[in-house]
Amino acid sequence: MSETLGPLMEVARIQSEINRLFDNLLDLRGEEGTGGAWLPNADILETDEHLIVKVELPGVDPSDLGVSVHGGDIIISGEKRPPRLGEAARMHAAERAFGPFRRVIHLGVPVNTRQAVAEIGSGLLRIAFPKVPNRRGEEVPIEVNVV
Repeated sequence: MSETLGPLMEVARIQSEINRLFDNLLDLRGEEGTGGAWLPNADILETDEHLIVKVELPGVDPSDLGVSVHGGDIIISGEKRPPRLGEAARMHAAERAFGPFRRVIHLGVPVNTRQAVAEIGSGLLRIAFPKVPNRRGEEVPIEVNVV
């Protein structure tokens, strides 16, 4: 852990893992019998101008992918289809996860969702949201007049 990131970064990582576990439990309960729901890994980065979400989606066809925003959450869903084996092929080991997935990520920063740009390549989905000034929750000074 880099000293420049500090303990807050570690707390954010732990919170992300807890959220991921709960999302996974809810998805598995809601999709019993589907043959193995899985949850893709995600990173969230913030620059001065953008909030960037990166999600690992190796083997997911872009036509099987859906990305939307609802409130302050981004919803990434789709399906990773298993490979087709020829009649003469037999599987000796199967460690990769396949099946439907749904990942909900809370953005936590005011962003312009209508100007988001999403790209997918080499198994990585990248979504960039332009940040907007936070008009809610920011301290607003009130002038006090003497009477």
